[in-house]
Amino acid sequence: MDITEWKRRFLEYTEIEKGRSLKTVENYDHYLSRFILFAKVKKPEQVTHDLVREYRLWLNRQPASEGKRGMPGTTLKKRTQNYYLIALRAFLKYLAREGVTTISPEKIELAKTPEHELDLISSGDLKRLLAAPSGAGLAALRDRAILELFFSTGLRVSELCELPRDLDLGRDEFSVRGKGEKVRIVFLSENAKKALKEYLAKRTDVDDALFIHIGRGGGKSLAKRSSSLRLTPRSVERLVKHYAIKSGISKKVTPHVIRHSFATDLLENGADLRSVQALLGHANITTTQIYTHVTDTRLKEIYKKYHSKNR
Repeated sequence: MDITEWKRRFLEYTEIEKGRSLKTVENYDHYLSRFILFAKVKKPEQVTHDLVREYRLWLNRQPASEGKRGMPGTTLKKRTQNYYLIALRAFLKYLAREGVTTISPEKIELAKTPEHELDLISSGDLKRLLAAPSGAGLAALRDRAILELFFSTGLRVSELCELPRDLDLGRDEFSVRGKGEKVRIVFLSENAKKALKEYLAKRTDVDDALFIHIGRGGGKSLAKRSSSLRLTPRSVERLVKHYAIKSGISKKVTPHVIRHSFATDLLENGADLRSVQALLGHANITTTQIYTHVTDTRLKEIYKKYHSKNR
């Protein structure tokens, strides 16, 4: 069987058996197609250490894509190069599982990347952002509920957009299906519950989605439409950006920035890293460790407060 057919089978396995999202499958397809185009091999058995080394050199010298934030003349970031290598490792691991003899995926080391710097906003900025949607109209009530829910739960934007209308607001918690189809529990603050109740009480449509597009005709026009009104992640991102500008926040603010604020708020108030990992839905604690700067700050405060007091 040729390598292209193996790639097709791997993508199907990733989608069905591994339960990865269609976006992940699409990305893997893109990364592996570029590798196959570069390698010019017909069989997976022809993939060698030397070939992978040449591929890494080639990746390292590729110009950054047009339209990206990179300046002219810049090359692919190490983090982006790693996406290609992660896809290749996953493919090789699948091949080994299927009994195909090729190089070991463990032999492919990822490139060293600079420590990830978090995009954070101050507590004052966050407070202004949450208060930015004003008025009692349906759109303002929806937007207030969205912002409060983001900060209350730390949801990813895709998770928030998939929420159903029939959430049980009599409880302080609900389950959400995240990456890899993993289910976790998230919790509602009183502010989030209040905002959601006010928004839902104003709805006159019958759409199943929790957060919907709102047209110029207001709530009455919504009931007449048959197609789903569910908000898309892109729409929510634009919404957050709008209120960040309205609040006078100079930094770029996205739903993921509010997710960072959720995590750092927990850590600053004494939560441990494992609990934050569970609340964020991270499969691996190393992903959550980007927030260790918060715990490091707390350790410094504890050290200054308690060390050498008897000397």
